[in-house]
Parts: sequence; C-alpha cells; structure tokens
Amino acid sequence: MKTTIFNSLLIGALASCGALSEAAALPGLAAKAGELAALPDGGWLSIDKQGLHLLDAAGNERARLPVRAKQLDTRAQAKDGGVLAVVMDANNEHVVPVLVDLAAGTLSAQAPFPAPPFGIEASCLYRDAQQIDHVFMIGKDGQAEQWLMDGDQRRLVRRLALPPHTKRCRVDDDSNELLIDEAKVGLWAYNAEAEGGPGRKLLRRGDAVNKEQVNNKPIAKAIVMPRGQTEPVARQGDAADDPAIWRHPSDPAGARILGTNKKQGLLVYDLDGKQLQLLEVGRLNNVDVRRGVTVGGRALDVAVATRRDDNSVMLFAIDAGGKVTPAGAFATGLSDIYGMCLYRPADGGLEAFINDKDGSFLQYRIEAGADGGMSGRLLCRFKVASQPEGCVVDDRNERLFLGEEKRGVWTVSARGDAPAKLSMVVPVGPQLVADVEGMGLYHGARADYLVVSSQGDNSYLVLDAKAPYRVRGSFRVGYNLAAGIDGTSETDGLEVSSANFGGPYAHGLLVIQDGYKRLPDGAQNFKYVAWDDVATALKLD
Repeated sequence: MKTTIFNSLLIGALASCGALSEAAALPGLAAKAGELAALPDGGWLSIDKQGLHLLDAAGNERARLPVRAKQLDTRAQAKDGGVLAVVMDANNEHVVPVLVDLAAGTLSAQAPFPAPPFGIEASCLYRDAQQIDHVFMIGKDGQAEQWLMDGDQRRLVRRLALPPHTKRCRVDDDSNELLIDEAKVGLWAYNAEAEGGPGRKLLRRGDAVNKEQVNNKPIAKAIVMPRGQTEPVARQGDAADDPAIWRHPSDPAGARILGTNKKQGLLVYDLDGKQLQLLEVGRLNNVDVRRGVTVGGRALDVAVATRRDDNSVMLFAIDAGGKVTPAGAFATGLSDIYGMCLYRPADGGLEAFINDKDGSFLQYRIEAGADGGMSGRLLCRFKVASQPEGCVVDDRNERLFLGEEKRGVWTVSARGDAPAKLSMVVPVGPQLVADVEGMGLYHGARADYLVVSSQGDNSYLVLDAKAPYRVRGSFRVGYNLAAGIDGTSETDGLEVSSANFGGPYAHGLLVIQDGYKRLPDGAQNFKYVAWDDVATALKLD
C-alpha cells in the first residue's frame, strides 16, 4: 500500500484534489469522496465532511467513523492483516489514528495526537526501519512536528520548519523521504528520519516528478537499540564531540565516560549517564584515555584532549575513584588543531597523535614536566592530503588507524621510528559515507574489530582490525522506546571497549556522540550501546 500511495503522489496527487489515482477504477465513488485509499482486500477507505468510510470492493459501506475528516494516509499492518489509517479531525484540529479490521469490517479510533500550537494544513504517516509509525503535522506557516506512536502513547520526536503554504505531504518509507508540495514552487524531499538533519532537495519544479530522481534505495543496515544515554551537554548547537572510556580497576560499574564539549570543556559521566564533573578548561575537541601508563617513573591513568582555543594539548590525571583533574598542557604550533588519539608503546610509556585540519599529524611522547606536570616531546610528523580527525591506535600491533574525512580510513605504523607509509583500509563509498570521523577498536577474545562512524548515512561500519580488513557489516542506532531514548546521527566521535562493565555491558560498551538529540529535541549527548547487541545484529564472533 505504501508504494501505491507514493506512486500516486508522484503522478500528481500532491497538486490535485488529493484523491488517489486508484479512484479512477470507481468513478462514481470518486465523485463523492474527498480522498480514497485502496485496501489489501480490494476494498476502500474514503473520507468526506461526514466521516471516514470503510467500503467493500463494490463501493458499499461496511463501517463509518463520524468525523469531519481530511488528509487520509494508511499503512498495512502485517501482524494482523489490518490497516492503520490517520485522518485529520478538522473540527478539533488534531490527527486521529484509526485501526481498520478488514475481517470484522470495523473502524476503531485510537487516542489522538495532541493538537500542535498551529493549525494543521497537512499530515501524513511514516513507518521507519524499526517499523515504528510516525506522523508529520504541518501548519500553513511551515511549522511542523513529528510524533511517533508507542502503543497508546504519543511521543514528540522533533519540531521542524518546512515550506509555507503546504497543502499535502507523503513519505516514501523506502528512501526515508518526506515529500512536501510547496504551492507554486514544486515538490521537495526532506529527511524523514529524525536522527538526520532536515536535508531538503527540490525534486522537480511544478507538479510532475521523475520517479528515477527518488528511487535510489539506501544500503540496508542492521539496527541496534541504545541501552543508555548521558545527560545533555550544557550548550546548544554543535557542542558534544568525542567520548572516551575509563575502566575502574576493581568495580565494573564504577567506569567513567569522558566527553568533550567544544564550547565548554570536559564532561565526566557514570554508566547511568549522570554528569559527575564539568571541567571548564576551554574548547576541547577530541579526547582519549589510557590506564596504567608510565610517565616520569609514575604509573598513571591519563586522559589527553586537543584544545582549540590555543592549539594546545591538554592532559588530565584520573585517580583510582575516577575523579579527573587537569595535569598540564603543551603547545603544538599547529594552526587549526583538531583530532587526536593515544598510543601506549611496548615500554609502557605514553604517546599521542595530534592532527590539524590541513592534514598534518604530529606524534608526541608524553613526559614529566619540570613543574611536576606533564609535557610533550615531538617524535615525528607526517601529512595526509586533506582534512582528518578521528584516529585510534592498536597498541598490541603498533598500528595507527586514521580517518581522512572525505577519502576513507588509512593505517600506518604507530612507531615513531618507522617510515610513515600509509595504506588504505577502506575508502569512502557505498559502505562508508563521508564524513569519516569517529573510530574505535574492540579487542575481543577471538577477533579484533575496527568501528568507524559513517557520518553521511548515520551508520557505523565494523571491519576486522587486521589485514585484509574484511568488512563485517554496518548498523544504525535506533529508538529504544521502552527506555525513552532516541537513536544517533551525524556522529563526530565514538569509543568502544571490550572490558566488562557489568549488566548489559558485560562483554563491552560502545559510546557514541549523537548529533541530534530527539524524543524530544534537546542539546546533544552521548548514547551507550551494548557490544552484545552489535555482535548479535552483525553475527560477529
């Protein structure tokens, strides 16, 4: 039914009276109905000023729901062979879901969606990849809201701005495109997925649309649900960036999640997502952690971050209880410092790879400073052709993996005395969509995996961390409605650990920066994903 609705919209239903093209099969009925929708049993749904009507194949009425109905949209219900319909109640100005029982011939109105703070001009259904049903409600001035249905609950997902004077909308579930008819302009396609940005494009000026323009299907992704999330950061807009994980030496549940706020400093959370510390030390971008490294003859747990205010590297000490304190900083001489990652060489010391937006990489040895703090000694430098950011080091195999945002993932020896000979791991393409940003390494008992953020399609690619770097699959993070947690999108940074953190994270934890906080809208935060869920979805060892 979804495809029928979409195709009817493509051939002109948006700009016409709104009746679906199948209505031509019953011309007498079409003349009396405001809109028609074909049903799987050969029958019809129709709406007019008196109600929503369930009709048999000959046009005879089987059931009626009294309502001054406008804007009919439907989706088939695979579990019971019925149909979900939504109509706009023009008298009460809210959208009403209706369950259609084809076998019994009944129409059952469900709890309506709350009336938005604007008059509704258009509404339509969307069924996402998790088979969750959403409703878009759009006002004359372009104000719009996206809600989802969770049983009897109605949850606001986000507010968005759409073209004014919109009279009709439809969603193509396959391409996740919200199609909007803007009067006298043409047909727009917006991203129906709340986890992405609005991302609009004009498909065609005027009323007609070329189907080839909108039928480019995305690559199928597995979907995993987050198990937890952090409190939102204290700054709006693009603020949260990169996480790191610190494991408590004796208590799995005592772990700490460190996260950067590009507008404020360093945040420290517990495994419940509660913020424990805020260190307002400047505009930090990337952060990484190593436990039990030796600096100046002392064994330390250390976090290191890049600071964009002065193009410096900032160091932090982490005590046995997980408290984080500043421990020094050093200048780099870079003009636009960006990403970084840590490396613990075989001697147990600590080294850091720092990059610049111009492609430069600097490798530093972290040493004890003269004032009792820590500083950096430059070991070597190399450069990639364009902007990098994310990187991660495989300490066991002395390999650095780095992301060149528009080109792909490279690997090179992490040893400062080795030639900087880069080799491509995976290029940007259908499996990895630019920008390439966050990445982490999962060290399992039987296999090691590299996890990379495919920012362009809001997914995560998993591949073997050893040559020939076989791709194992990709996944997206969807809604966890039971916990009230949205998915993730436009991820800047991520981190993964195979350590035992207890509960659902007994076999590891993946922490992901979320570019768009939904359910409802809010400041950015970080999501927690159980590695077991990833391994199950992708059938990993």
